[in-house]
Amino acid sequence: MKFVDTHAHLYLEKFGEDIVDVVDRAINSGVTSIYLPNIDEKTISDLDELNERFPEVFKPMMGLHPCDVREDYEEQLQVIHDHLLKGAYVAIGEIGMDLYWDKTSQGRQEEAFKMQCKWASDLNLPIAIHSRDATDELIEILESNRQWNVSGVFHCFTGTLEQAKRIIDLGFMLGIGGVVTFKNTTLRDVLKEVDLKHVVLETDSPFLAPTPHRGKRNESSYIPLIAQTLAEVYQISLEQVAAETTNNANRLFGTD
Repeated sequence: MKFVDTHAHLYLEKFGEDIVDVVDRAINSGVTSIYLPNIDEKTISDLDELNERFPEVFKPMMGLHPCDVREDYEEQLQVIHDHLLKGAYVAIGEIGMDLYWDKTSQGRQEEAFKMQCKWASDLNLPIAIHSRDATDELIEILESNRQWNVSGVFHCFTGTLEQAKRIIDLGFMLGIGGVVTFKNTTLRDVLKEVDLKHVVLETDSPFLAPTPHRGKRNESSYIPLIAQTLAEVYQISLEQVAAETTNNANRLFGTD
């Protein structure tokens, strides 16, 4: 079986001492590709360095995370854009909006998101969207700007069936991670009404580890735990989940 982790921050300091073991465990678990979304201008070098160490495993993205959009975001985005044009990045991300931590920055988060969507449109690259407490707002922006003709994934999707349908109508995938394994989540009920062809797997490592590792450091080798829960949701084999979600990821990112 082959799996794809479409969203992991394995270049962060939490993996500094054992990244080789983390990568080995992922490969031994069947995870053949791991997508690395950027956070801000300070994380670029660590992301690029990790990608250069394991080019057969990692696929890098470039973008500005909404939680790191500062008042000088135009200058931030210029740095991000310069690196985007210089590197072989497969997507623009992690971008979006986060209204959980700071609603006062909503305006500049929205502007930064729109600018990066335009890059994606110009470069014909998919986008990886962060949407904590801002899913409806982001859907509305995309619905109002269909001329961008962008596709991508709503990372860490935990929304309603109505939101899922609107996201799918826009041509986007649902990124499903450890939350689907949590005891009290409603996500499993939502996914029962969503075709698996619209789903990709992710960990968001080091965050949101699946059960039974909840609360601990997450890593890409836990992808099969998420896939097993989806197998139970869809009442199909783990092998079928692996094959379909891997195909979905490859179709989304245009990679093998």
